[in-house]
Amino acid sequence: MERSGAQILLQSLEKKNELLDRMIAQNAVQEEILKQEEFDMDAFDAAIDLQGTYVEQLEQLDDGFEATYDRVREELMENRERYRGEITRMKEQIRQITDKVVTVNAGNMRNKMLAEKQFERRRQMIGKGASRNKAAKNYYNNMNNLNYVSPQFYDNKK
Repeated sequence: MERSGAQILLQSLEKKNELLDRMIAQNAVQEEILKQEEFDMDAFDAAIDLQGTYVEQLEQLDDGFEATYDRVREELMENRERYRGEITRMKEQIRQITDKVVTVNAGNMRNKMLAEKQFERRRQMIGKGASRNKAAKNYYNNMNNLNYVSPQFYDNKK
């Protein structure tokens, strides 16, 4: 095996690390959208779509890393001394990735709770609007019937 196998693994971990940084930033964007009083559903949808794209890219990187690692694992284990520098950098990248995954998951949970609150507030607003419409309709009907005076001297008998 050439040094390129270890370097490919390291490069994959670096890309994953950068992608997780973008996901953390995207979580912050989603949080800002969810905290706004006037909820912008289009902006939230766009943020969710972008986050989905990041997740897909992350899965591709994971698949590629696993395939490469399976191919070069034996060489890395047999020649630990030769690849000491790359292995040390990979361990550091994996530690950073683990920390960032925890941060992303915490942000996702926080955003989920904010989204639930935002959606509950929207449901309440819709419910209030429906009850206001019903009250207005009842008022209108009552007011129309208020001025209606049934005939006083009309004979109902036939």
